Amino acid sequence: MAAGKEIRGKIKSVENTKKITKAMEMVAASKMRKAQERMRAARPYSNKVRDIATHLGQANPEYFHPFMKKHPHVKAHGFIVVTTDKGLCGGMNTNILRLLTARLKDLQAQGETAQTVAIGNKGLGFLNRVGAKVLAQVVQLGDTPHLERLIGPVKVMLDAYSKGELASVSICFTRFINTMKQEAVIEQLLPLSADKMAQETLASGPTHSWDYLYEPEPQAVIDDLLVRYVEALVYQAVAENMASEQSARMVAMKSATDNAGNVIGELKLVYNKTRQAAITKELSEIVAGAAAV
Repeated sequence: MAAGKEIRGKIKSVENTKKITKAMEMVAASKMRKAQERMRAARPYSNKVRDIATHLGQANPEYFHPFMKKHPHVKAHGFIVVTTDKGLCGGMNTNILRLLTARLKDLQAQGETAQTVAIGNKGLGFLNRVGAKVLAQVVQLGDTPHLERLIGPVKVMLDAYSKGELASVSICFTRFINTMKQEAVIEQLLPLSADKMAQETLASGPTHSWDYLYEPEPQAVIDDLLVRYVEALVYQAVAENMASEQSARMVAMKSATDNAGNVIGELKLVYNKTRQAAITKELSEIVAGAAAV
């Protein structure tokens, strides 16, 4: 009964795969809770720093930081691409890389170029395959983002913007919405955009101008604040991406576990039919032999 033995081997193999995917689902669920707590803890600070930095762009201070200056005649754009180091997380990386590919094609059609910084193995591999210019990279971040490891590679692109070599700097990551839904987004990091502030003032009622009292002086305050602004946005993007990764992996592994259960059920049904057919054949041979005697 060679066919039955082969089917038993397939059933055993799928059962082993099911055990692995179930274990990975439980690990991802545990890591997801910690990643979500870390992400939610960082959100208020990130949002407040973003608002203050945007308000500074509206305040017309005496000192203009290089991050607040636009370079309309520069044809190069920078992208900080945040992806995962590992796979098995559904279409999460595919979605953000597809969005980035569309943006790069649009820039190429307009005769403009792109420079990138890769955070995560998957994004680095993709950028190398498509021949994009990678200024810096950081991989193997683990389950907890560390700001000191993120700022170094990102600073290369920020320095390029300060020198007037880039028209804009954007960050590409997967925003966490809930356990079942994650959204691939590309947000402009530099120059400071007034679009969000304009929408807020329009929604809140009468428009008004922002003014600040600086102590000790505008240059020192703005320099420090905008450094914090960049750090907060990069850290928040990586934290959101990690929470999205664990959620997507948990859902993907649960789906794989369920599919493995369905495959096992189908294989057992085929095995039982094959075994029944073999028994029926043996009985028929016995009955035919007895009738011949």
